[in-house]
Amino acid sequence: METFVSFTNQSQGRDRLFRATQYACALAKYLLRNEAKRKELVTKLQYLESNMSSGRKLLRLGNTVNSIHAAKSTLQVSDPVLRFCLTLANLNRALYFICDNVMWARSIGLIRDIDKDRWSLNATRFYFLSLIMNLTRDVYGISQLMMQRSRDRNYQQKVHQHLNESPDVACVIVPQLDAFLFLLFESLRGHPSVVLDTLKNVCDLFIPLDTLGIFKTNAGVVGFCGLTSSLLGILSVLRPNLKIKP
Repeated sequence: METFVSFTNQSQGRDRLFRATQYACALAKYLLRNEAKRKELVTKLQYLESNMSSGRKLLRLGNTVNSIHAAKSTLQVSDPVLRFCLTLANLNRALYFICDNVMWARSIGLIRDIDKDRWSLNATRFYFLSLIMNLTRDVYGISQLMMQRSRDRNYQQKVHQHLNESPDVACVIVPQLDAFLFLLFESLRGHPSVVLDTLKNVCDLFIPLDTLGIFKTNAGVVGFCGLTSSLLGILSVLRPNLKIKP
């Protein structure tokens, strides 16, 4: 109970919870779309999804400032690749929140004379660019871990053991794909935060890809990916040691 209270007291925790509910409703709507007897339930799910989306927009009103502050912090990162990726990710995230805030203001009547579709499209583009930068950061981090692991003597001994235990497979696969996958597994086994962040960003990527028409899927895939990334986000909030750093 204390963990739940602590989680819901955090703005990130509430947003993740609202987001998970929003995409769970989207997924359930898609799965029930052809069942005539569930039309009333689908309507309720759509209403709940809309409310969750509106609630998240309200909770995100201060996130622009947080993203700009995060961009300033990442400028101090010593690694130039990480500095570039994280700073651009945070700046694009700040621009996304600006667009999101403008659309929220329009939805409640504070602003009238704006093109909602254009602002929504721009918000999706900034969100997409932010995810690309975060994924680039993940790939770079994984490559660094793999390089470090490949130089480790214990790893080299494991490779020799692997070759000795599977000589037939080793002759064909190990020099190419199997060696890569073995190194990848060994590199990530002790870094769950990198795995979690990569999976989360990959799932999130399907949402703007579909909206922008780059890779069209359907509402079910978007709902499933959004729900999965939200649950992974909740896990990172509940267990701060699983949050990738920097």
